[in-house]
Amino acid sequence: MKKERVFTPYQVFMIAIIAFIQFTVILDFMVLSPLGAILIPELGITTAQFGWVVSGYAFSAGVSGILAAGFADKFDRKKLLLFFYVGFLVGTALCASANNYHLLLLARIFTGIFGGVIGSIGFAIITDIFELKVRGRVMGFTQMAFAASQILGLPIGLLLANNFGWHSTFWMIVIVGFLVGITIVVYMKPITAHLEANKNQNPFKHLIGTVSNPDYIKVFLSTTLLATGGFMLMPFGSTFSTNNLGLSLDDLPLLYGVTGIFTMVFGPLMGKMADKYGKLKIFLFGSVLGIILVGIYCNLGVTPLWMVLLLNVVLFLGINARMVSSSALITAIPDLKDRGAFMSINSSVQQISGGIASAIAGVIVVQRADGFVEHYPLLGWVVIGSMVISAALMFVINNLVVRRAHKEMVPKMDLMYK
Repeated sequence: MKKERVFTPYQVFMIAIIAFIQFTVILDFMVLSPLGAILIPELGITTAQFGWVVSGYAFSAGVSGILAAGFADKFDRKKLLLFFYVGFLVGTALCASANNYHLLLLARIFTGIFGGVIGSIGFAIITDIFELKVRGRVMGFTQMAFAASQILGLPIGLLLANNFGWHSTFWMIVIVGFLVGITIVVYMKPITAHLEANKNQNPFKHLIGTVSNPDYIKVFLSTTLLATGGFMLMPFGSTFSTNNLGLSLDDLPLLYGVTGIFTMVFGPLMGKMADKYGKLKIFLFGSVLGIILVGIYCNLGVTPLWMVLLLNVVLFLGINARMVSSSALITAIPDLKDRGAFMSINSSVQQISGGIASAIAGVIVVQRADGFVEHYPLLGWVVIGSMVISAALMFVINNLVVRRAHKEMVPKMDLMYK
């Protein structure tokens, strides 16, 4: 018996394109932190100034997403994607050309203005061309971009930086992105089904209507809590590993590499499980696993490398289950006319929440003179609290999805019996 094909060839192409776009955008954001060791002495800047370079992107991305929301459903999604992706590549080229702190800061802000909207356009496209029953798998494959940027992009970027200067890393992203952009122009089809519903829609009224929609507000609140967990633990992960767990700096590439490889495997697997067994169930599985692992990990003392590797891999299994299933579930909430605006605002909420969470984490933890990180268990409890509340909110969101699906089915059933 011939197995039924889940995706058409064009849908496979679109998954690959969205994943490659995500790869370049995520890599552009992630690569800056490890480049700090080169940038700070070369540009003669302080750690505080470098912090502004990193956060400048996140905050400008958050603001631009909100400003673009009202117009996100007024254009063909292909044209909108190309506009913001070209702007992102121009910004990355400006980063590669910067030769002092102020130019680099302005270039990062410019890049954030465009880069921060790209992810939301990608989610809107996924919602437009894939049915809800397969979106878990789609999200699983696109989430692989995070792992790929960690295990492929970062090592290559750092190798280029060490041999040809930090500018070369950004040029690498521009070259890869340019090839992706050409592919989009040639092969991607226009996406215009949403335009008729927004023909006479005022962009500012559209923005206000989307922000004030009670169902959408529940999702934005959930996104805030989902971002809190990851962004609180990430900034101090390497510092905690080397100073509290007893790992050396030479152990970190192996730790991140192994975790990244398993994350690439977990993404599609969790997506398939979410479509098969239910997105809420997989989210709750990931939440329980995450709560247990965060509780263990944040209270560790000096620990052998093999055990840290094992705990990291299992923790990221939980994180992947939460990310893939929640992303797929959330795409079912917005109406066709609101998808672009909804995804844009949701992305902005994630960016801004992540920045705030990182700042709060910096207040909670304290690094002693000998390097030891204090109050990390307290940070873990805050993350666990956010996981518990987000799980409760996901029940509410799942009920909204079920209710909306029922409303859509009733008119169809009426037509069948007429």
